[in-house]
Amino acid sequence: MQLAPLFPIVYQLLKPAFPSCLWTGPNTSPAIALTFDDGPHLEHTPQLLEVLDRYGIVASFFWLGACVDRVPAIAKQVYQRGHWVGLHGYEHRAFPQLSEEALKQSLKQTQIAIANACELDLQYVQQSMRDVRPPNGIFTPQTLQLLRQWNYRPVMWSVVPEDWVRPGVDLVVQRVMRQVRPGSVIVLHDGYFGGQDVAQTTAQLIPLLLEQGYQFVSINQLWKANQL
Repeated sequence: MQLAPLFPIVYQLLKPAFPSCLWTGPNTSPAIALTFDDGPHLEHTPQLLEVLDRYGIVASFFWLGACVDRVPAIAKQVYQRGHWVGLHGYEHRAFPQLSEEALKQSLKQTQIAIANACELDLQYVQQSMRDVRPPNGIFTPQTLQLLRQWNYRPVMWSVVPEDWVRPGVDLVVQRVMRQVRPGSVIVLHDGYFGGQDVAQTTAQLIPLLLEQGYQFVSINQLWKANQL
């Protein structure tokens, strides 16, 4: 069963129930965020960076610490190009399945991996890279309470085209264009599942979205816009 048609409904139900998460930016602005999960990847991420460079687009990446440790040079390339970086946990494990201490360590390990890969001061990373997207979007009220307690910012999504099952580039593009609205947070994947198509998908999406007047911003910019 394809879940993509259900995600917009789920998002509309969950957004008012969990307002501390970032689901979208203001619906009065053409600003949208293009985000990528599960990387960085040795092949898929550099191909994606070429597309983003071509259009001068700023994106937001939610990294797995284990992947950062696997390809630190790729992580450094993403950071040096000015893209926004968030956390996705050290490994792709649902946060509610982890103990409180295991979840805390998963996030800290990811920050350590980023600091080492990007040659950054760990304290700087811990202070500035606080956006967290739970794997598979799975969380509980307790998860959110812990993230707030540890000074992290939970980030979700509003456009999920289910690219990780690789239904085909054209179908993923159609789903995004059908669901996108002002303020949307679009999630694609540059990891092992879905990443094979991510550069081609993004290369098709960006000009279509630009033609419709959308402007690409980082997750941090959407947080700020929501506070205005």
